[in-house]
Amino acid sequence: MKKILLLLALVITGLFLFFFWLMFLSARPPLMTDPAALAGDGSSLNYCELPVLEGTGKMAADIPKGNTPGCGYDHFPLPILAECREPLPKGAADIRGLWRAVSGEIGHVERVEQCGSRVVITTAGIIHDGGPNSSVEAVGLNSNDTEGSVLFTVGEKEYCGRTSASMIWNDGVLDFHAFGWGPVVVRRYLEGAQLVWEYADGSTTYMDRICTLPPDHKVPKPRGRRYSIF
Repeated sequence: MKKILLLLALVITGLFLFFFWLMFLSARPPLMTDPAALAGDGSSLNYCELPVLEGTGKMAADIPKGNTPGCGYDHFPLPILAECREPLPKGAADIRGLWRAVSGEIGHVERVEQCGSRVVITTAGIIHDGGPNSSVEAVGLNSNDTEGSVLFTVGEKEYCGRTSASMIWNDGVLDFHAFGWGPVVVRRYLEGAQLVWEYADGSTTYMDRICTLPPDHKVPKPRGRRYSIF
């Protein structure tokens, strides 16, 4: 019995160490985001003036993937899909724009971009981009970046968790499947004029559309426990 318990403890410990390495210590995804988008000031735009997706200009697959630089951008970047005009696919709701939470995760602000079957969500230092892109051979169709919440630091280096999910439209509901094949962990959909964000912890946030970024969201607030190792 003791040997079985010891073996079970070793297996559990090994799994914990593996997933901890995978989450925090494995190689970070390559940064594919257009440097001009990261350098630009996305807080200066009017997000109630949305482009018409009439099929001219670039397609979603012509534009490099956007993902989070390190553990978070240092200021609100320009849109990733600014030059894209590919129409939305059947079954997709138009949730483009800038949104601010009025219930649930009060204070949350996010920008949603869409072009074709591609969706980019920019908020709180992170950029989640799913769908066809010109970097697909390097980073795939799923979002492939970091979660943004820093668990610990070693010197000046920050360690935040990896994250990856597919974004799949299901009759007007955008389902986020963990790792692309896992369960639905996030859902976004329109309810009247509001954007609803459901999270895996059971929380539901309702957001209203706004036109300009609130000044206090231009620079993201540091997130996570940020334990200092050295």
